[in-house]
Amino acid sequence: MTKISGRALPRENRGAAIVAELMDGIRSVLAKYEVTYCEYTMAKEYLVNLGQAGEWPLFADVFFEATVEEADSNARDGSPGAIEGPFFLPGAPVLEPPFVMPMRAGEPGDVLVFSGTVTAPDRTPIPHAQVEIWQSDAQGTYSGIPYPDGRELPPEFNLRARLTADENGAYQVRTIVPVPYEIPTAGPTGALLTAVGWHAFRPAHLHLITSAPGFESLTTQLYFDTDPYLDSDIAGAVKPELVLGLEERTDLLPGERTCFAASYEFRLPRARK
Repeated sequence: MTKISGRALPRENRGAAIVAELMDGIRSVLAKYEVTYCEYTMAKEYLVNLGQAGEWPLFADVFFEATVEEADSNARDGSPGAIEGPFFLPGAPVLEPPFVMPMRAGEPGDVLVFSGTVTAPDRTPIPHAQVEIWQSDAQGTYSGIPYPDGRELPPEFNLRARLTADENGAYQVRTIVPVPYEIPTAGPTGALLTAVGWHAFRPAHLHLITSAPGFESLTTQLYFDTDPYLDSDIAGAVKPELVLGLEERTDLLPGERTCFAASYEFRLPRARK
């Protein structure tokens, strides 16, 4: 049995058990550090400001989503997953081959040719799997996101798209090499990071959701081995298996500038029965 607010709740009530343990944990921290009424009042005001600023999704995804994702990922086969983050938007355009991400003319950034395959856990190719991809631009800004600092946004669905792998589960798409970026810091989440002395950077990454009939969809992020923030990602989401090498190439885009190449095999977990 678990006690909360003077009432005993059965342990088989999963929701009650989680809430009770969460409350016990908070109370333990309050007691351990002898939190004062002044500090308690400041904390309440902060939580109110967080809600009024509309930053609860950002706050939760930065500080807690990686823990939830890790537990969920451990229960599946296939490739490791990663957090979705707060910057996904539905309705991205569907590309036709040869796949090129929606971009502005002269989109800033180094050209990246990203390729690979989608397979089952036993590495059997999955024909015509769907791959959705989104990323920030070279300024670390995502299209379609209302940033609290009022920055100029890229065009709608810039660097957001959906594509279909071929009959062998293979895909290749042209985009730009992403860059590390700070999460929005103009609101309460940024104020908290400043107060505790933590940086606000995420390492450069591609977001992807891969899916196919008969398989569970896989949400992941892919990082790059030269990034300076791999070991200090503010979201704590980097996994060694998701870190890719970037190879400089001169043969992939004939007649054009040097580009970089990276590849990854997505192994989708089979659908649970």
